[in-house]
Amino acid sequence: MDSVARLTFILLFTWIGQISSESIIKLPSENEISGEYCDSWRLAVETNNVGSWNQIPANCVDFVAEYMIGGRYKSDCDVVGKFSSEFAKRVAIGGDGKDAWVFDIDETLLSNVPYYESVGFGSEIFNETSFNDWVNLADAPALPASLNLYRKLQDLGFTIFLLTGRSEHQRNATEANLLFAGYRNWERLILRGPSDQGKSATNFKSEKREELITEGYRIHGSSGDQWSDLWGFAVASRSFKLPNPMYFIA
Repeated sequence: MDSVARLTFILLFTWIGQISSESIIKLPSENEISGEYCDSWRLAVETNNVGSWNQIPANCVDFVAEYMIGGRYKSDCDVVGKFSSEFAKRVAIGGDGKDAWVFDIDETLLSNVPYYESVGFGSEIFNETSFNDWVNLADAPALPASLNLYRKLQDLGFTIFLLTGRSEHQRNATEANLLFAGYRNWERLILRGPSDQGKSATNFKSEKREELITEGYRIHGSSGDQWSDLWGFAVASRSFKLPNPMYFIA
């Protein structure tokens, strides 16, 4: 490749990178948002069409609250659990303990809805201090669909890994909460250590999955409520996303 062609390629690559990294999506103004819009907005969030976002639209707070504490959230989680279970049944388990499934924790195994109910279901900017106080209570209930899937996977012979964005100093509270909620016999609970602080969730979780693959594990399935739980490199054969219209993590 001559110097002119090389320069053209570099400029084109840089331009594409700038386009992909810039936020060019504009939400409607508040007076355009109605109940019907909120339902469509939730779909756009789940399909990642919205991209990165910090708060739910103010006019959609009641809609999200009703979704989370009504029957629709539970029903949607049940459907995800059933699809996950059906896929798992089709996996040929090798019997060597290397057939793995990776779970996120928050809004995947454990539900923080009681906490988010107290802070407007995502209508307020995330407060790390108050959320950490909630985590330390170790009082989050299990998501029923996920607990059911978790137990089915263990019965099928999967090795379970828990991969969370929580930090290492929260290990004791996290383990206590998981046990209280009914989870048992996971292979490893992976949290952010000092060297993982500041990494995006996508990069951190990709690196940890890659380490598992290097150890010889076959990651057949992965469950999470954020695309950053599932995307990146060293991904599972199949990824299953649970609904979450309350917050977004990159």
